Amino acid sequence: MSKTFAKTDDAIAKLTPEQFRVTQQNGTERPFTGEYNDNKAVGIYVDIVSGEPLFASSDKFDSGCGWPSFTKPIEPANVAELRDSSHGMIRTEVRSKHGDSHLGHVFPDGPQDRGGLRYCINSASLRFIAKADMVAEGYGDYINQVEDI
Repeated sequence: MSKTFAKTDDAIAKLTPEQFRVTQQNGTERPFTGEYNDNKAVGIYVDIVSGEPLFASSDKFDSGCGWPSFTKPIEPANVAELRDSSHGMIRTEVRSKHGDSHLGHVFPDGPQDRGGLRYCINSASLRFIAKADMVAEGYGDYINQVEDI
């Protein structure tokens, strides 16, 4: 089953005010407040707007920064990296390719043995799909990229 990923008016209308602020207005949730910061469940994280697969639980790690952190995208083609010079600093913004959602930022201070990157992502931009639900929700192609239950 092949899924199509796109930003739609219906998907935007279903966002909570916080999800809208983060994904559509380039916002940032407060550290340690996001739904997925401490999530240890096995599965994948998809864009809350488009549903495109972004990160796997097997690539998630506790960076202590207050936001979910990942070492790499599950599908690199679904993640766009852009120069961000807002707030008086230069960073690399991470956006979903199909949904054009602001996800967070990527930094070069991740685990060196896993590539050295830390994708610091807002929970409000994500939807978690547990491994047990991945096939039913159309994400079976990614099941081999998450840990065994």
